[in-house]
Parts: sequence; structure tokens; C-alpha cells
Amino acid sequence: MCRSIKTLANFAPPATDDEIRASALQFVRKLSGSNRPSRANEAVFNRAVDEVTAAAHRLIDSLTTTAPPRNREEEARKAQERARERFA
Repeated sequence: MCRSIKTLANFAPPATDDEIRASALQFVRKLSGSNRPSRANEAVFNRAVDEVTAAAHRLIDSLTTTAPPRNREEEARKAQERARERFA
């Protein structure tokens, strides 16, 4: 499940709100140990996703670097190569 969480900092174009929320959702799922909360825990689960999303936005917006922005296609190609090596 953690492999679904992608690095979002220092990309051109910057990470979208949907990408940040998707990573927050994966993080909360991992912490809670459930893909979908029960009705009793749904509000708490959703609030946690909202809070993690907000924290991720603050983090990504606050980070500074002198490195050039990364290219999404190049990073995806590298990830595919690593996966091929890992599962070959």
C-alpha cells in the first residue's frame, strides 16, 4: 500500500490537489489498517484525511530547494525500470 504514495515535492508542474489528497488517503489507510472505515469511524477517518492533506500542502508549499524541478515522465520511467528489476 505504501508504494502508492508518490513523492510530490519539486515537480514541474507542481503536484495537484488531487495528487496530494490521494497520497494523504493512502497514508491514513496505512495507519488505520483499513481501506474503508466502518460507519462508526467514517467521520474520524475523513477528518484525518483532510488534516493530513492540509499538512501535506503546507509541507510541499514550504519546502525550498536549489535542485531543478523533476520531470514526471522521467521519474515514472525510472520507477518502471526499478519494478522490472525487482520483479524480473
